[in-house]
Amino acid sequence: MSVLLYRLGRFAYGKPWYVIGGWLAVLASVLTLLAVNPVRLSNEVRIDGTPSQKVIDDLAVSLPEASGGQGMLLFKVPNGARIDDAKVRPALLAAVDAVYRHDHVIDARKLLAREAAKGERSPLLRAQAAVARAAGLPIAGRSPVPLQADGRPVPGVIVSADASTALLQFQFDEQTFELPSGTIDSTVKAAQQRAARGGLEVLPSAAMMEVPEIVGVGEIVGVAVAAVVLLITLGSVVAAGLPLVIALTGVTVGVGGAFTLSTVFEIHSLAAVLALMLGLAVGIDYALFIVNRERRLILDEGLEPAEATGRAVGTAGSAVFFAGSTVIIALAGLLVIRITLLSTMALVAAATIAIAVLLALTLLPALLGLVGERICPARIRRAAQHGESVNGRQRAVRWGTRLVRHRYAAVAASVLIPVVLAIPAADMKLGLPSGASYNPDTGQRRSYDLVSDAYGPGWNGPLLVVVSSTARKAPLTPASLAGVTADLRNIKGVTSISLAGTNDTGTTAILSLVPGSGPNDDATKALVTAVRGKSTEISKAHGAVIGITGFTALAIDVSDRLADALPVYLATVLGLSLIVLLLVFRSLMVPVMATLGFLLSIAATFGLTTAVFQWGWLQSLIGLDATAPVVSLLPIIITGVLYGLAMDYQMFLVTSIREAHVHGATARSATVTGFARASSVVLAAATIMVSVFAGFVFNAQPMIKQAGFALAAGILIDAFVIRMTLIPATMALAQEKAWWIPAWLDRLLPDLDVEGDKLARRIPPPRHTTTPPHREEQQAGTTG
Repeated sequence: MSVLLYRLGRFAYGKPWYVIGGWLAVLASVLTLLAVNPVRLSNEVRIDGTPSQKVIDDLAVSLPEASGGQGMLLFKVPNGARIDDAKVRPALLAAVDAVYRHDHVIDARKLLAREAAKGERSPLLRAQAAVARAAGLPIAGRSPVPLQADGRPVPGVIVSADASTALLQFQFDEQTFELPSGTIDSTVKAAQQRAARGGLEVLPSAAMMEVPEIVGVGEIVGVAVAAVVLLITLGSVVAAGLPLVIALTGVTVGVGGAFTLSTVFEIHSLAAVLALMLGLAVGIDYALFIVNRERRLILDEGLEPAEATGRAVGTAGSAVFFAGSTVIIALAGLLVIRITLLSTMALVAAATIAIAVLLALTLLPALLGLVGERICPARIRRAAQHGESVNGRQRAVRWGTRLVRHRYAAVAASVLIPVVLAIPAADMKLGLPSGASYNPDTGQRRSYDLVSDAYGPGWNGPLLVVVSSTARKAPLTPASLAGVTADLRNIKGVTSISLAGTNDTGTTAILSLVPGSGPNDDATKALVTAVRGKSTEISKAHGAVIGITGFTALAIDVSDRLADALPVYLATVLGLSLIVLLLVFRSLMVPVMATLGFLLSIAATFGLTTAVFQWGWLQSLIGLDATAPVVSLLPIIITGVLYGLAMDYQMFLVTSIREAHVHGATARSATVTGFARASSVVLAAATIMVSVFAGFVFNAQPMIKQAGFALAAGILIDAFVIRMTLIPATMALAQEKAWWIPAWLDRLLPDLDVEGDKLARRIPPPRHTTTPPHREEQQAGTTG
């Protein structure tokens, strides 16, 4: 591997424009396709096979007009006013009219008028009367009531008991992610323009949100911080700029390529964000690792830039190749779960990682060929000759020596810290974001709070009960529908039931069931379970099949399905990655310790995420003010991503230790030497990743916010507590046993030569042309 990559690096360095031209052609193709194909992203969380999704799919066949996206707007009157005031009421009716007349909004008034024209032959009117009798009519002044106009109720509009708010529930003709861009915003603005005449404030629900902003100020600040870290680490604008070029090219090709396919395959917005986060972070890190190795070969070994580039790609590039492979394996493991949403995320992110690795091994040496001697300016060369460049190495040697000397204390501390941080994870609850997940200054959160206060928390997430006739093509009878309604009304936790619609033949009806608890409350989950538990009994008694769905029920099913899939996924990823680590390090203990360290990291990450987002601890430090369950998609995604990134640092650090050991150093000396060589770049790489991920904490979308925080916290713990403390201290404890492997297994394993030993034998490096490097780390390692 090292020899092959060495030759690839020398070719790219010597023929830079061939390589650069090829990548420019790829980049131009992606940008051209983006210009001619509109980007379509989805916010839909669909997991096939769940009870709720099955009900939705059946409904799309029996009642397709009910399968579009849901909309909800809250109208709040000025202080001291009422909805029925002479000035307010006309403005509200005008706003409702503007919404119903808007493109892609189904006008419930027209549907109701057509049914009214049928008279007694209308299945909808018969069903309405039956459900109203069984559920009980609302009482004005004590419960929410329909808005009346010309003696008839206005479809979809409910007025709160104190007449301070009105709630408009309506439907689009397509799912929200399928609507043309700007449809939701223009619908809200149309309502706001009419409502302003009566002083009404219009607040959209969390469901009324377009695809979130992928790149914002926080993300840009994160990249800027990464640029500063690169400049400090490499000490040169030219050298610092190369990793940024690689990372930005990688995400443009990777994420942009995924966008070009968005008209063919459904791509979730979180998949794009995940690929963007990973592409930026690993693109910078992988390029940094190779550039740092090339500069060290120039400054410490006295090699010419062309030879140094080839050897850097051959050695550090091998580590990058296998580090990227572990990330890709971790992401590809999501495919075994067979959930389309996660599979798409995995494929987009894995493709972006693969492109980042390919760019680091080809485009980076080509750019280094254009830069030439400028990668190490005269100022840096003079500092190296005077020994100034080893100051940072000396600090790393001292820290590595302390770890070796105080290895028992280091192991104890690095295990205790993540264990303590993991304690809140025992209380972790999973769910999907609701209006409660947003900060108080957002319209989504204000709408959620006002609806909870004026109507009850259940109105933020009503459940949909689909009732279908058991007799083929026979309509539901009013008595059957009334019986189903009465039985549902008697289940603990049900606040109200109303008819949401029927199909033309009357064989299918939809009931809106409002729970007495919020979308993510345990009581709501218990209610969904109770309805499903009684479904068979209700069906037999009334000749009707019932199923429960809606966003709240779907969130419950998604959380349960993903929680069940996590152990299978974790076992799959750990098994595959243990094999890769065994091949790379040719040791039994190193892969096992790497994996156990990761389990500590992921447990601590889940604990911190639970404490901050679910318990609300220390939220003010990161500008948050909203408690919510942990997003149900997060544990599986974070597990895969964090495992891959943790193995990146394992690869960078331990390959340096193994390289020193293979070249003759004792186990403890090799630990100090390898730590001194790799710790600075691991420190810089981890800081860059934390900066990039932390930038996404300030995204308005709760799902992206949590993902950014969890990844930043996970990298912080894994890089500094596990990889840079626990792993070297453990290897110092094990000494030569750290590299033990049965002889028979050693003979079976292929020699991947990640440390470049074969490269050094087959293509010996030229003799030093400058002062040999300082050897403090080799000497210091013997004192442990």
